[in-house]
Amino acid sequence: MTPETARSATEVPAEPRPRRIQEIALELGLDSDAILPYGHHIAKVPYGVLKERESARDGHLILVSAMNPTPQGEGKTTTTIGLGDALRLRGKRTAICLREPSLGPYFGIKGGGTGAGRAQVIPAEDINLHFTGDMYSVTKANNLLAAMVDNHIHHGNSLEIDPRRIVLRRVMDLNDRALREIFVGLGGVKNGVPRKDGFNITPASEVMASLCLARDYADLGERLGNMVVGFTYKGEPVRATAVEAVGAMQVLLRDAIHPNLVQTREGTPAFIHGGPFANIAQGTNTAIATRMALKLADYVVTEAGFATDLGAEKFFDIKCRIAGLKPAAVVIVATAKAVAWHGGGGARGGLGNLLKHIENVRLFGLEPVVALNRFDDDTPAELRKIVNFCAKHGVEAVVAEHYAKGGAGATGLADAVDRAIQKNRRRKFRFLYPLEASLEAKIEKLAREVYGADGVDYDRSAETDMELLTRHGFDKLPICVAKTPVSLSDTASLRGRPTGFRITVNELRVSAGAGFVVVICGNIMTMPGLPKVPAAARIKVLADGRAVGLS
Repeated sequence: MTPETARSATEVPAEPRPRRIQEIALELGLDSDAILPYGHHIAKVPYGVLKERESARDGHLILVSAMNPTPQGEGKTTTTIGLGDALRLRGKRTAICLREPSLGPYFGIKGGGTGAGRAQVIPAEDINLHFTGDMYSVTKANNLLAAMVDNHIHHGNSLEIDPRRIVLRRVMDLNDRALREIFVGLGGVKNGVPRKDGFNITPASEVMASLCLARDYADLGERLGNMVVGFTYKGEPVRATAVEAVGAMQVLLRDAIHPNLVQTREGTPAFIHGGPFANIAQGTNTAIATRMALKLADYVVTEAGFATDLGAEKFFDIKCRIAGLKPAAVVIVATAKAVAWHGGGGARGGLGNLLKHIENVRLFGLEPVVALNRFDDDTPAELRKIVNFCAKHGVEAVVAEHYAKGGAGATGLADAVDRAIQKNRRRKFRFLYPLEASLEAKIEKLAREVYGADGVDYDRSAETDMELLTRHGFDKLPICVAKTPVSLSDTASLRGRPTGFRITVNELRVSAGAGFVVVICGNIMTMPGLPKVPAAARIKVLADGRAVGLS
């Protein structure tokens, strides 16, 4: 159950009967021969469609981000869907782009990733469960590479891979804390070389990040080949090409590269493709799906994981840079609950937190809109205070009720976004830092300007990592900072708009295939655990085959 599912007493009707997927495709100008149906309501759209329309004019790209969320989240996915429905109600040819949900949080605590209330994508159960098998393809491609690395070492290790310095981990798409740290190769010579290993959740895989940033088959192959699986005894990087795994990995991902097409409850076309972790794997849907949607629709609404300090920054500095995208508008989702949770009003409290995220969007040359996602127990005075605060700082804030009313509850937001698009035509989108800057300079600029930190400190191991990555030329890649999402700082307890803090970098990892360097700040879990009472414990299958407890 998502937080928004539980938030309201408003009765939400059962999932409506969706239109056939051929009708949804036709709305985007695609006939039935151009798609690959997975049943009646899901299809893959071959990436060749993008190639065929390469010269077509792009639609307007709208990013949905947020202020720092409460532990329950503020409803970015719901807002993304509601805004898309509202734009379509306004007569705009619209498409939505979202990430694929992961089974880990679905069976854990967070719930599905298909929206809530009257702002959902459907068929929700299929999307949240097996969908089209993309997650399995990524899992198998990653684990094939891991098996070939260990197999190479077992059969003589001609590449001189240091078993202590293998950085590739196996993955699975479930939460299982017992697999975070394991030993493999035990039980004698026939079982391989003993070494310490571990599992990540599939969305944290570099294979997933590479798939999400690839332009086509050839580019995906190049990215997979560039993945660093470990280092030699002399400290030289060993790439996936060296263990001859790339061709087989490409075969496993051959169908996964095609975007998935579904629809919202109200029939708006929705691409749901790729599911990278928001912290460590850049947290946005595939570049192919976004670029395809821009060729097929006049308005494309997408989201990036977490708030502007993590999700929007990665969207701009990594995805937009690599995929050649230019946002036309940015929506910052805020709630009265988040403002209160961060300490209420004032420069240091919840309103201060919201203002910093407004300033963050402006760092990239864009003027945002604030979507005030309304909850049933919000008071008019609370909402009015936030709207007036935003107006005082030159930003339009709109109360949105898409959860309860669907697209009709977000038409005011759609109109505000249209006005922002016109305003941003006169502004120049820019990146935060040049690629030529050193890793240290990039981290420092991000920490000071986006987080509001006084500076950056490095653990000794992080300094060693930086020297190693710089020596091998990885310092010219963009950075992907992994830190707590609930604070502008790297300390979860610092709410509001903290000052006088410093960021501590514990580790740097290279994702050479995906094309960025991961900067770890704090204790970031790449294999989550289950809560005391997992959501999985509530799920049952009835005698007639219907499942209960999935939402």
